[in-house]
Amino acid sequence: MTYLVGIDLGTTNTVLAFAHDGKGAIELFSVDQLVAPGEVAGAPLLPSMRYHPGADELAPGELQLPWHALDVAGVERVALGRLARALGAATPGRLVASAKSWLSHTGVDRMAPILPWGAEGDVAKVSPVAASASYLAHLRAAWNTRFPKQPLERQQIVLTVPASFDEGARALTLEAAKQAGLPDVRLLEEPQAALYDWLYRHRADLAQDLGDARLVLVADVGGGTTDFSLVKVEARDGEPLLTRIGVGNHLILGGDNMDLALAHLVEARMAEQAGEDATRSRLSSARLAQLTERCRAAKEQLLADDAPDHVTVTLLGAGSRLIGASRKADLRRADIERIVLDGFFPLNAAQEDAKRARAGIVEFGLPYASDPAITRHLAGFLRQHAAAAREALGLPDDGALPVPDTVLLNGGVFRGAALAQRLVDTLAAWRGAPMRVLHNDNPDIAVARGAVAYTLARQGLAPAIESGAARSYYLLLDGEAQGDKLRTVCLLPRGTPAALEVALADRSFALRVGRPVRFHLVSTIADSGAPPQAGDLVDLDPSEVVRLPAIATVLRAARGAPSETPVRLVTTLSEVGTLDVHCVAEDGGQRWQLAFQLRGEDDSDTQEEVLPLELDAAVDKIERVFGARSKQVDPKEVKQLRAGLEHLLGARERWTTPLLRRLFDALLARAKGRRRSVEHERAWLNLAGYCLRPGFGHPLDEWRMEQLWAMFEGGVQHHKDSQVRAEWWTLWRRVAGGLSTASQLRVLDDFAFNLQADESERGRRPVTLVDGSEEDMLRVGASLERIPSAYKAEIGEWLLGQIEGIPSGGKLDARASARYGRYLWALGRVGARQSFQSSAHEVAPPEVAESWLVKLLQLDWRKVEPAGFAAAHIARMTGDRSRDIGQAVREDVLRRLAASGAPPMWTAMVREVVELDQAVETRLLGDALPPGLKLLH
Repeated sequence: MTYLVGIDLGTTNTVLAFAHDGKGAIELFSVDQLVAPGEVAGAPLLPSMRYHPGADELAPGELQLPWHALDVAGVERVALGRLARALGAATPGRLVASAKSWLSHTGVDRMAPILPWGAEGDVAKVSPVAASASYLAHLRAAWNTRFPKQPLERQQIVLTVPASFDEGARALTLEAAKQAGLPDVRLLEEPQAALYDWLYRHRADLAQDLGDARLVLVADVGGGTTDFSLVKVEARDGEPLLTRIGVGNHLILGGDNMDLALAHLVEARMAEQAGEDATRSRLSSARLAQLTERCRAAKEQLLADDAPDHVTVTLLGAGSRLIGASRKADLRRADIERIVLDGFFPLNAAQEDAKRARAGIVEFGLPYASDPAITRHLAGFLRQHAAAAREALGLPDDGALPVPDTVLLNGGVFRGAALAQRLVDTLAAWRGAPMRVLHNDNPDIAVARGAVAYTLARQGLAPAIESGAARSYYLLLDGEAQGDKLRTVCLLPRGTPAALEVALADRSFALRVGRPVRFHLVSTIADSGAPPQAGDLVDLDPSEVVRLPAIATVLRAARGAPSETPVRLVTTLSEVGTLDVHCVAEDGGQRWQLAFQLRGEDDSDTQEEVLPLELDAAVDKIERVFGARSKQVDPKEVKQLRAGLEHLLGARERWTTPLLRRLFDALLARAKGRRRSVEHERAWLNLAGYCLRPGFGHPLDEWRMEQLWAMFEGGVQHHKDSQVRAEWWTLWRRVAGGLSTASQLRVLDDFAFNLQADESERGRRPVTLVDGSEEDMLRVGASLERIPSAYKAEIGEWLLGQIEGIPSGGKLDARASARYGRYLWALGRVGARQSFQSSAHEVAPPEVAESWLVKLLQLDWRKVEPAGFAAAHIARMTGDRSRDIGQAVREDVLRRLAASGAPPMWTAMVREVVELDQAVETRLLGDALPPGLKLLH
């Protein structure tokens, strides 16, 4: 017997529904889970939460499940589901929540162990992918225990995702399923699933129940995301024909944001009742997470039909002061109306679009939507799809906002009747007529049931929705900018059915085999009118596209094959719901699949590669110096290579990233030539580091870094030359942002040896370990942002030990001033709150940063100006309280900056969340970035 299975991997809850193969009703699977220590019970909702208990917190038997635990996340002792939620509400800092929101957060490495966000160092951590996998693995174990002869991995499984998930987030969702032992799943968009559920429940009288509806809006507001979809309804042979015609952009906005807003209010009230300054007594990130969970429960009570006037929210103390240090504050119905209703669902009579703030909201490390008003995001969504909506509704193009006539509300947020009614009222006011509301009997389970209904529809046993690709996909063309538009060629038009192979028949590409190749892809939901055809040239507005992870690789071919092969691009919306891109040789022979890069996202703004005509001449100069040995050149010509390149290409500060990378590729191909002489090695190291800085930001930089890193263990040829040694370490400092954690730790070994080895150890130095001056080492060590925070704390303490030697009186001479300035610069970089070249979780711990600031405050910042610069970066405001320092220390830093006459930008970055100006950024990095390149701000 085969089961049809639907899984809703939700931000808040995970749900499994199933049906016998085309027979019987759709049922909910009761998931066995821990509901109390040692107590197992079944429930249809598995809270998407993990709790990582302390060593002595729970006995082994208290975590026992009816099956052998499946450890897919590398943490042996863990509670999932209802027990995790209960324990997390009582004990801060050990709860993993909202993993689904992290899957779409490109500012962090989603495969790295970063959750619980902001937890102490002794708490085991998991990646967003592994956390998601653990919920699916729990479902699999529970199912296989109940149905041992029909294991879950052998059933037809549909796994739902937000319609707005990009290719990276979809691929990571599939990776989570694979890690859970479910390698064969199909993806379905959640708004569609919710509508499938309604269609299935009304299949007997569908034409009557839909009535004269022409356009259905599915508004899905869950715990972590807001998703909009439009479905056109047409009559065909007396039956409704449904076609999905539009989806919205990704929004990290939902019930979590509402709970967080309420938690901020309660936090301030608790401080007020205790007679404290709310800004100076902010809760830690872990304690705020605990309070947020309690506010969620209070919100649900206050949104119920029989809601009380208020609910008292209690936050227990910690440790021995568990009861005595507890705090309480009331949350009132009026608060819900003011914050949740008016803040998240304003009536928006003017039909305004979402407001763009200078910096988005960051909490628990997640970049929430900067405008919380869901109705403003909805107005913008309808405006994006105005042409298709008017066509569906039969309306003229009169400039008015076309509003659907029918709405289906889904997501846990709409369990609150007041919130559901507010959105319906808003749409009715915009439309000037009542809305038809499709009743959703249970928003918590509709998506899982709808996933099963979708499979039944594919078998012809239930009503179906025609959909295909939710957005159009385009390839950016190099060097063909059209004003402020992006010049592209369409790869896959919106609406293309799944499994249909689309070839760009009239477009031929020269594929470089055995050498780095890259493709920049973008997608858009905002096609005006009919979607383009595959192969059409289209100019796109940069503000309306989503840049996908780069497709970058080195493709292999048979030995003896030509270096360039004419190919055609072929794309497919796969059966599982992701985009597949292939290069197919025109002769019908070889075929290469191109994969998206999911770990290191392309962090640069997409630049058109308009390369100077003099590039070939520049490469000829590099060839003359570093190429074949038969071309002997005078040492003076080697020394003047950089000046010669600047004569051809202009000042190197203006060399764009595409040009820099082409020059690096030329240098890399001739790397053996650097060993010919001292002058050759100096010039090669200097140019190579400059052209590849900061080690990322352009397609195939990961591959370039792999080739460069292979040279590290060999060291330099002319190791006795001080300038060669300095250029060696300058190169690695410049490209450190592209090194992996393992590689940075290897560099750290040489850093520590050069700074700390005694005379006897130095006598045994291997010749390949390049000596480095104190200045070189400080700059290199401070650039290793991916090393664990414990190492950063150790480096910082060592730096402080040197800094504390600054004389308290008198004026420093130039030499001492420069030396201490280097230490302070390095400390500012090591302790910076905002990571420049790595994931946000890799900064030094805030309590350590505060201790450094206390010591820096003892210096005279007028006499030692770099102390203020370092303090400004260590105290920089990020908006994420798991990284930010406490308010009391912040105010001390602000007072000292003002008293020392520090530049306004230093003060601004400590007081509020701001982007750095170029001067401050360049000083911190030690180099100007290539034009147009953006770091991880």
